Amino acid sequence: MSVYTELTTQNLKMILDDYALGELKRFTGITAGIENSNFFLDMQDGQRFVLTIFERLGADELPYFMRLMRHLASRGLQSPDVQVRHDGSLIFEIQAGDKVKQGCIVSCLTGETLDFLNQAQLVSSGASLATLHLAGSSFDEPRDNPTGFDWLEENIAAMQEDVKKTYGADALALLNDELAYQKKQSISGVPRGVIHGDLFVDNILFEGNDVSGVIDFYYAHDAAYVMDIAIAINAQAIVLGENDDARMASFLQGYESQRKLELGEKDALGSLLRLGALRFWVSRLYDALYPRDGAMTQTKDPEEYRKKLLLHKESLAKRISY
Repeated sequence: MSVYTELTTQNLKMILDDYALGELKRFTGITAGIENSNFFLDMQDGQRFVLTIFERLGADELPYFMRLMRHLASRGLQSPDVQVRHDGSLIFEIQAGDKVKQGCIVSCLTGETLDFLNQAQLVSSGASLATLHLAGSSFDEPRDNPTGFDWLEENIAAMQEDVKKTYGADALALLNDELAYQKKQSISGVPRGVIHGDLFVDNILFEGNDVSGVIDFYYAHDAAYVMDIAIAINAQAIVLGENDDARMASFLQGYESQRKLELGEKDALGSLLRLGALRFWVSRLYDALYPRDGAMTQTKDPEEYRKKLLLHKESLAKRISY
């Protein structure tokens, strides 16, 4: 992810003294994404790990994610496993300026992230998301959605004037209209459990056409599985091109190869594609309008998700056929 907290070799030595991971050879900041500070750790014996410093999540939230990742890794999902410190804990602390921040070290998976997925890769990605849902079905620690309707209402209300000034009256009207529409929808009764919540292309690794790992679970929470499907389709399959229908169908084909969708889930997918687009449009608008300082930061284009929301709003009914 973007690097907001810079580390020195001395910082890393102090952190690694509490682990049995060997000697550090080098470390490199990771610039992709926008939430946390991440670094590759290359060890003298050839092993590679990822060190994360959490920039937004509170210390009380972190144990949930650590336990979830260990649960998923132990149940067959190709995902990072959290490394255990000498005292048995999973989280370290570091002094960063006048703040104490928390972090963890996880195993580094093989493969690479891709900017664009072909249809075979979308099939594999869909199957991997279904595997995640099945693996997480036995995880019994609930967590509420951190970006639900309260979050949407609060952020949309806070941005009213700045959205209108920067992106225009049409953008503001679309935000408000879509929020009103979504508040009238209901998806009660569909299967739910742990979802990833942020399965973008930079959070999934590939070797050729096959998924080799799923990473970054810090938006995970309890929700309808089909919400996760909608988020992933928007992020991976919908590229605002003429082949989007077939790309979406490929993802769903892969998902249903591992877990069949219920009729209610299929019926809900249309409105949830819109909700997923709204959620990430709002997030990107906020980050673009009110950027945070950082040593290596990356702000993603809000317009991409405005266009995806309009696409689903205008033509979704005839797009979903699989």
